[in-house]
Amino acid sequence: MQKLVTIFGGSGFIGRYVAQRMARAGWRVRVAVRRPNEAHFVRMYGAVGQVEPVFANIRDDASVAAALSGADAVVNCVGILAPSGKNGFDSVQAEGAGRIARLAAAEGIDRMVQISAIGADADSHSDYARTKAEGEAAVLEHMPGAVILRPSIVFGPEDEFFNRFAGMTRLSPFVPLVGPDTKFQPVYVGDVAEAVEAALEGRAQAGIYELGGPDIHTFRELMQLMLRVIHRRRLLLPMPFFAARIMASVLDMGQAATGGLLHNGTLTRDQVQNLRHDNIVRERGFEALGIVPTSMEAVLPDYLWRFRPSGQYADIKDSARNLKP
Repeated sequence: MQKLVTIFGGSGFIGRYVAQRMARAGWRVRVAVRRPNEAHFVRMYGAVGQVEPVFANIRDDASVAAALSGADAVVNCVGILAPSGKNGFDSVQAEGAGRIARLAAAEGIDRMVQISAIGADADSHSDYARTKAEGEAAVLEHMPGAVILRPSIVFGPEDEFFNRFAGMTRLSPFVPLVGPDTKFQPVYVGDVAEAVEAALEGRAQAGIYELGGPDIHTFRELMQLMLRVIHRRRLLLPMPFFAARIMASVLDMGQAATGGLLHNGTLTRDQVQNLRHDNIVRERGFEALGIVPTSMEAVLPDYLWRFRPSGQYADIKDSARNLKP
């Protein structure tokens, strides 16, 4: 009989790659999301009936328990970069993760993977980093055999990092940099999904794994790489932390004053706090899982080409310039 895995947040950026990979591995996949009607695309990841979206709100015991019913394993991919309404850092990343683990243990599920983040720290001044750590602790309290994956910035076709800044170059002559010298170790989303599969298939010991790509770059260097890939020249404008915090405070207050109608998707005070710290691997990672991480140079051109001035024809035009008259 095929094993069944429930993936909370399975229609999100990382979750959809996990769902696709587990379907290819022969598992039945239950994608637990708040809006299943908007997640029908996951059905195409497997054979008819192999991948099914279902309703679940990780702030609610009953819906989480229903999504876990009959499952052999569970993956929690739910996370937020900024709070919105009832979906705050504590309710989603700390309490929500603990709820999933508690109810999974009650269901008799013995395999769980929690997607956390490098920088998770219970003593952090960042609510994002603090609640990621609290979520890890809550998961291990109920599921001591769980595997915790802490990726650095995750890149891939649907990412909110390179796509966001590449899109900015279409309208702006400069790219603002908060923490230009902060170091990152971007990791390919497909490699994160492979790590999840290794854990669910029993090829990973319980505990924490930090996932980063083969290269470490500063924020400035990442933007320089992005500009080379999209064939654009833009001024990289460092922004002092004090100025970034003032700007973020204004944007945060705007969201609070409008009751969330003006959502701050630009820059929050919490994000400014996180950008003060390097985001690189310091513990065991891919090597312990037998996975060779993918380089950015091998992937970025495949999806950032659309931000080039000539789009898909950029390479053809470059070749034409080399032709002799």
